[in-house]
Formats: sequence, structure tokens, C-alpha cells
Amino acid sequence: MLRYLAVRLLTMLSTLAVISVLVFTIIQLPPGDYLTSYIEELQAEGETNVEEKVAFLREMYGLDRSLPAQYVDWVTGFATGDFGYSFEYQRPVSEVVGDRLFFTLLLNFATVFFIYLVAFPVGLYVAARQHSAADHGLTLLGYLGLATPNFLLALILLYLSNAVFGVSIGGLMDPAYIGEGWSLAKATSLLAHLIVPVVVIGLSGTAAMIQRLRANLLDELRKPYVVAARARGLPEGRIIRKYALRSALNPFVSDIGDLLPQVVSGSVIISVIMSLPTTGPMLLSSLRSQDMYLAGSFLMFLAVLTVLGMLVSDIVLALVDPRVRLAGGKRR
Repeated sequence: MLRYLAVRLLTMLSTLAVISVLVFTIIQLPPGDYLTSYIEELQAEGETNVEEKVAFLREMYGLDRSLPAQYVDWVTGFATGDFGYSFEYQRPVSEVVGDRLFFTLLLNFATVFFIYLVAFPVGLYVAARQHSAADHGLTLLGYLGLATPNFLLALILLYLSNAVFGVSIGGLMDPAYIGEGWSLAKATSLLAHLIVPVVVIGLSGTAAMIQRLRANLLDELRKPYVVAARARGLPEGRIIRKYALRSALNPFVSDIGDLLPQVVSGSVIISVIMSLPTTGPMLLSSLRSQDMYLAGSFLMFLAVLTVLGMLVSDIVLALVDPRVRLAGGKRR
């Protein structure tokens, strides 16, 4: 097991190294940079000595150095928590992100928990009762969840909450707690406001996972070893739990690696619509203003979530499925 973990960690680090090169290349691709736009703003305002000011800023933040040198400075800074400097906010990226990173992690992990919490029992229930009224009804709801864009659902809920109930469901807490220290009342408000965005973001993922688990479980229930178990008189519930479910769980577990980045990327538009103080709106703003280090940090954050999700899914899959060998593929 230790050897397997070491190999997976080495693979994860090498993957992140390659991704960091790609991310740095991507944020450097657009012509110009934030300072180019800054020059235009200063000139429009009638500022003098613009070129001297910008040259000083380029030297201060190392933008006058070669791209490989800038990349090395940027990557090595991650080890010490230095993610670069945000030109738009005129502060270090680590200070700009602040609570937004915490709220983003909380929202996305709560959404993943919601997806698994709902999809697992519902998928198991409908598979065990194929062609029943509950199966048809929940399957229909699943298709509606897949067909409904989450941004449209967010707009509908925002309108209904204001028009019908006179309550605003935007944000992640009551306005009275914004900027205040943490307390039980603030935490309670945060948890209450999490419900709607979690459901909106996780609805399509939940519906897709229910259908996937249902299809896999139904496929397992038709296999000869299940037929043989029924012939021996084993209870149907035991057949599903002990035999069919273990084999059907593989895609369910392996989805962890894909689910985290999908949830993060899918929450960007919802964060803008529902005024959520997450990294999504800030990412869009940094891309528009070419605040490259801020945008690059967000992209690396998404990459880290992806590789960590893949690592977790590989480990859990190896524990769940005995056919997955941990000794580098050696057969016993």
C-alpha cells in the first residue's frame, strides 16, 4: 500500500508540474498584460511620465525578466504561500483570495457531499425496484434535472423567493454578518444560505450519478453469479448489498476525480448570478483584466483539486474493489 501511495504521489506531483507550465503559458498568451491596460488608463487621465512608472512596476514585479525566470519565481513561490501579486487589487494574491477560497472549498465540498448523499440511496432504490412507479417517477425527475441548466434554475429560484416569499436567497450569509467575526449565529446563517446554491449546483450531477449507478447495478443484477445466488435462495437485499453493489460501485467511486473540478467550474456562473463571495466572480474579473497571477492561481487551484480527487478516487477504488492490485499490477 505504501508503495502504491508513493507512486501515485509521484505521478500527482509530475502532473502538477506539467500543468503549471501549461497554465503559465496560457496566462501569458494574450497580447499585452495588465500594465498595458494601466498605461492606457493613465494616458487617458492625462498622466505624465507614464512610461517611467510602468517600467518601475515591471522591474518591481519581475515582468522585465525572461519568461522562464518569471515561471521559476511563480512556481517556487507556491511552496511558501506566495502566489504572486494582483495588479488589479494591488495586493498579494494570497491576501486577495482570503475568505473567498474558504467559501469556495466549503461550497464545493458541500455540493459533492450532497450529490453522493442523495445519489447513492436513490440509485440503489430505483435499481432494486425497476419498472415500478417510484422508478419511473424518480427517473423522470432525473431527466428533468439533467435537462435544466443550473443557471436557469438559479434565476427561477431567485425570482420566486423575492416575488412569492419576499426573501432574498443571494449571498452566503445575511448582510449583517458580512465583515463581522465568526460566531454561532454567523455560522448558522452560512449553513442556511448554503442549501440553495448546493442544490442548484449539484442537481445535474446528482441526476447523472443516479442514472449511472442505476444502470450499472441493473447490469450486475443480470449476471450469472447473481442468478446463481438467487437460485441458492439468498435474500434479494443481501444479493444486492454483498455482491452486485460492490461491482457496481467502481464508476461511482471513480467519479470523485471528475466531480470536484466539474463542480468548481460549474459554480462560477452560479456564483455570479447568486452573488456568492467565492473565487468564481473574481476569476472572471481577473481574466477580463489580464491579472495573470490571480488568474493563474485560480487555474492551479482547480488543477490541484483535480489531481487530489483522482488520488482519492484511486485509493478508495483500490480499497473497494479487490481486483485492483496495489503492487504495481503484479498478479498474485
